[in-house]
Amino acid sequence: MITARPEIETISPYQGGKPIEEVQREFKLDDIIKLASNENPLGPSPKAVAAMKKVVDQVNLYPDGNAYHLRRDLADHLGVGTDQIILGNGSNEILHIIGETFVKPNDEIIYSESAFVVYKLVAAICGAKSVVTPMDGYHQDISAIISAITSKTKIIFIANPNNPTGTMVNVEQTEKLLASVPEHVLVVFDEAYGEYIDREDYPRTLPYIQQGHNVLVSRTFSKIHGLAGLRIGYGVADNRLIGLMNRVRQPFNCNLLAQVSARAALADTDYVLRSKQTNNEEKHYLYKSLAKLKVDYVPSEGNFIMLNLSCSGEVIAQKLLERGIIVRPITGYGFPNSVRLTIGTNEQNRRFIETLSDILEIS
Repeated sequence: MITARPEIETISPYQGGKPIEEVQREFKLDDIIKLASNENPLGPSPKAVAAMKKVVDQVNLYPDGNAYHLRRDLADHLGVGTDQIILGNGSNEILHIIGETFVKPNDEIIYSESAFVVYKLVAAICGAKSVVTPMDGYHQDISAIISAITSKTKIIFIANPNNPTGTMVNVEQTEKLLASVPEHVLVVFDEAYGEYIDREDYPRTLPYIQQGHNVLVSRTFSKIHGLAGLRIGYGVADNRLIGLMNRVRQPFNCNLLAQVSARAALADTDYVLRSKQTNNEEKHYLYKSLAKLKVDYVPSEGNFIMLNLSCSGEVIAQKLLERGIIVRPITGYGFPNSVRLTIGTNEQNRRFIETLSDILEIS
């Protein structure tokens, strides 16, 4: 019998939000709205779609394995060198490449309880020990993370803002962490939702790299840029670290359509601004509506809101599903009475509030 490595036996397959087609098949419904996976409800930039159409007849050819043009555009946009950027098949691949490049069996990876599940997956695949620190309410506890650092620590993952709680680590907390991290530890800031934040106390992490800190910043085109279906993300770090990671990166890991659409999306700053404004407006609509329903929520810095219910989140999510609305129960994150709601369009959000109101009245 073929056996797997023991650590693989401990891993559960990642469960994303239910696809719309699966819900249509299961419940025989036509009008489905998906508010489960933190996608941009406005869709991709029309300029990104147009860029894809121009090259779709070239998909018989391999893409540029080094993504020269996209890395150049990102370097100009971010104010870093092209040799400081690595591209991935979504930012999840960046997280896996970090583990494959730097983590040895029995190393330690620190992350907060109720943080993104992929951190645990990276640790298990690499044979590392997950050191899970407690949350401070719904926030990552930086003091607890600092206290957990040992001579075996290799990676610290900081999701900023955090998924699923939507809370952020501020500048003061970030600098406290960096001042406490020894030279053998890499701090990874996972900023998948960072572009939704305008707060002055949100840390600008790229300068920390230029200052010589062991920092890697991971970002994605899946969220505010609306390209989740194309799987394109990137990491930024010191060029020595990026050079090592590129030795591990799979060849041609970013396809042609992803590269050209990401370039167009990056350049379409008006669309990014519109997406951010829509998110902010609809977030506050949902806050007011949830307050009227007396539903507790965690104020969010992202494009999603964590709702705390007076009953099982799994039960409420199922009842919403039966009515054609997909949300994400988050029992696996330690919140059995909560769901995570993606902030949708006004029409989607109104339908959600009306449906939730009906369910709560019946319950």
